[in-house]
Amino acid sequence: MNRKGTGLIHIYYGDGKGKTTTGMGLSIRAAGYGYRVLIYQFMKNNKTSERKILERVDNITLVDGLEQEKFSFQMTPEEKKERLAFYNAQFQKVTEKAVREGYDVLFLDEAIYTISAGLLDEKPVLDFLKNKPDKLEVILTGNTPSEDMLDAADYVSCIKKMKHPFDEGQQSRMGIEK
Repeated sequence: MNRKGTGLIHIYYGDGKGKTTTGMGLSIRAAGYGYRVLIYQFMKNNKTSERKILERVDNITLVDGLEQEKFSFQMTPEEKKERLAFYNAQFQKVTEKAVREGYDVLFLDEAIYTISAGLLDEKPVLDFLKNKPDKLEVILTGNTPSEDMLDAADYVSCIKKMKHPFDEGQQSRMGIEK
């Protein structure tokens, strides 16, 4: 996109561990500088470990999502239909808040995964990225962005799994993977 000197768009994607961690690190850095950061986590409940500390950080606002969530492959067709409506509404709510309240950074964690799972429409996301306020920095994470999403971004980093304990049967651990 090449918008030098203004708020840029970051995409951190892939099958490796560290996408959310990267977005959270950037959000903390921005908040430490004095930027106002708005975070929404798609496909996650309100009990992630990072929320516990981020709720105490000045300049960071977290928007609540669902109290219970599961992976898209565990959802029934009816649940997927409900999530599509819910996540489209949440996207609208969160982006309107970011613009209306003049946030400096917007982190849409797992937005790309939610799009690829068919639980968030891509067109409104692309429209928002194209028309966002110039100063707003936007971070998106997930697994498989479309070419249109990649084209919309200024930063694109692919985090590739080389080795992961999950492949050996290790369950995710509180404070490390969740």
